[in-house]
Amino acid sequence: MSVQKLAVVGGGQMGRALVGGLVASGVISASEVTLVEPDAESRQWWTENHSLVEFADLASAVSHCDAVLLAVKPNILPSVICEISSEWQDKLVISIAAGIGLDDLCSGLGHSRVARVMPNTPSLVRQGASGYCCGGDVSPEDRAWIQSALESVGYAVEVAESQMDAVTGVSGSGPAYVCIVIEALADGGVLAGLPRPLALKLATQTVLGTATMIAETKRHPAELKDAVASPGGTTIEAISVLEQNGIRGALIEAVAASAERSREMGEDD
Repeated sequence: MSVQKLAVVGGGQMGRALVGGLVASGVISASEVTLVEPDAESRQWWTENHSLVEFADLASAVSHCDAVLLAVKPNILPSVICEISSEWQDKLVISIAAGIGLDDLCSGLGHSRVARVMPNTPSLVRQGASGYCCGGDVSPEDRAWIQSALESVGYAVEVAESQMDAVTGVSGSGPAYVCIVIEALADGGVLAGLPRPLALKLATQTVLGTATMIAETKRHPAELKDAVASPGGTTIEAISVLEQNGIRGALIEAVAASAERSREMGEDD
């Protein structure tokens, strides 16, 4: 199945990122995207940045599309599905709502040609990390299109649904952890005497460069860490302080807490 017409319900950050990637990579034309977005400010952004994208009400957008991207918050999703309960048949539906599982999605939509996706905010700069799982009626052709769509904004991998909460904990919430690390590194630079703009630039580039090095060399992070931790040197001294303050445990617990909250959100639905 090759999606020719896509309805996007929700024009916020993730909707913008995913559509931007799809259009930039040629997966779909902007003129074949229909947006459902009641917020006037958001509609203005789309008009200025994707002038070929059309606007429509929910029923009209869904009835004229091949696939639907549900890019709305979890608390809004049930009401969106119920609003046009008879229009979802035969549509490939892709949801990015955290914590809402396939069983609930399929039950609400009335079929299982449904995919659940957890993207993340670096998709805005085509460096995202997305995990997804599929319902029973998602065909190999559907899967190939979903994979291509998500790869247009970064890395994508299909996982078992039982792993989706963990994906949320690692990559869905992960950008926030990294932002805290970068901010803290910059604060440390300021404390040590650097001007804040320079400290932030150095911290940002260091995180970016290190991540790129791990990705491109495929060397384990521990190996690269050991390579710069000389005996009695500055780096091993700093690592000792990090370990004393429990940086590993804090990050591990943060991922676990995010994953658990994702599970709770699914149970509360």
